[in-house]
Amino acid sequence: MVEIKLHNTKTRKKEVFTPIDASNVRMYVCGPTVYDRAHLGNARPVVVFDVLNRLLRHVYGEEHVTYVRNFTDVDDKIIARAEQSGREIGQITSETTQWFLDDMAALGAREPDHMPRATQYIPQMVLMIEELIAGGHAYEAEGHVLFAVESYAKYGALSGRTVKDMIAGSRVEVAPYKRNPMDFVLWKPSSGDQPGWDSPWGYGRPGWHIECSAMSYELLGDSFDIHGGGNDLMFPHHENEIAQSCCAHPKGDFARYWLHNEMLQVEGRKMSKSLGNFFTVRDLLGQGVPGEVIRFVFLSTHYRKPMDWTENMRRTAHRALSNIYEDFENALHNFHSEVIKERLPEWREENLPKPSPALITALANDLNTADALRIFREHARQADVASLTDQQQVLANGRFLGFFSSNTLKPAITAQLVADLEGYASRLKELRDKAIETKNFANADAFKNILTEAGIIVQISKSEVTLKQGPDFDPSKLESLK
Repeated sequence: MVEIKLHNTKTRKKEVFTPIDASNVRMYVCGPTVYDRAHLGNARPVVVFDVLNRLLRHVYGEEHVTYVRNFTDVDDKIIARAEQSGREIGQITSETTQWFLDDMAALGAREPDHMPRATQYIPQMVLMIEELIAGGHAYEAEGHVLFAVESYAKYGALSGRTVKDMIAGSRVEVAPYKRNPMDFVLWKPSSGDQPGWDSPWGYGRPGWHIECSAMSYELLGDSFDIHGGGNDLMFPHHENEIAQSCCAHPKGDFARYWLHNEMLQVEGRKMSKSLGNFFTVRDLLGQGVPGEVIRFVFLSTHYRKPMDWTENMRRTAHRALSNIYEDFENALHNFHSEVIKERLPEWREENLPKPSPALITALANDLNTADALRIFREHARQADVASLTDQQQVLANGRFLGFFSSNTLKPAITAQLVADLEGYASRLKELRDKAIETKNFANADAFKNILTEAGIIVQISKSEVTLKQGPDFDPSKLESLK
């Protein structure tokens, strides 16, 4: 069996992954708060843990992995959005949840086995809070229930902070009903126009942290294998999850391995609306950036390193994928239709080999996706176009990494564009022929430069000029030629 090594935030070192039960490997990943479109940073952990999910299923078997990712559908941000828009909270969360699923699917992410919503697990949260109060780990104050941080001696171990340091560095105004400034809310009161549920402490709603503890316990038990998310969640969210879960279920280990992905930047700067570099996944998709290109850029950087989204990386990824797809589609013409169907999504999975061992080895080394991409590209480049075995391996590798799931990279060729390209090719050939006679290539080179700047791939031989639409094609840059 493949040996998987993962960097465990809990121990701060890379460890061999040994599941509690190899017949049921369990992973929980913190999902989105659904009140708006997912921005690019929200998408990074989805892609990272989608790759880990695929790896676990490859090693332990498709039926032996349980992957859970939640939706937070009760939150102050959602309430505020409802008040601003005048819409029902249920309408907002239903719509934005589907937006999230559609956008992540466009990035090639598979849906988890369970996608619980916080509002579906309120009774379980109430029960856990009651257990924490009974155990002396929580207390009621002015309609709130708070977790007593000092009751859990290991608080801060995940993030490497002490309670004293956290109090000293806190800039949050401390509520007067808190016994300790670091105590956090498990339950809070709701006014009549806010979402709420009846509880032993009055009409109210849960705090943010308790939902993940309650849902992971119900779906995965008091001990499970992996808990993941962005490193911005390490404190306080994950720290608070550990405290309340271990205190409510002291016989369990909660999560044994913790994985955190680093944050995303845009052109070397933190993504921010104030800087004008904030955009959603849907913004990119709407601009014509294929989801698989976004995925390729994400996988080009190791998950524990900051990822910088740049226009250059986007272009490089698009060209790399386009070359692989074009070579692969050209190879299809060497095979009979009864052996292989014309369009990529219709290839039968049962006819494909397993992903290359080298690719699996790269991913098993703490999800080294950059190395896995390198192996994928090298194999595609070296594959024999006349070998069915080689081409099936290219497809198997690509699909395992989440590619070859659509035809979105294939340029939209219109009849008008075909005619235009033929005309431009004829003009360039005339200019080249004249330049050879006069030894003056200025006009030919200027014409060629306009074509390449517009994203046209120019191929020149002694006898002909061929033009093809490239992945960065921009027809507006050809206006000067008409």
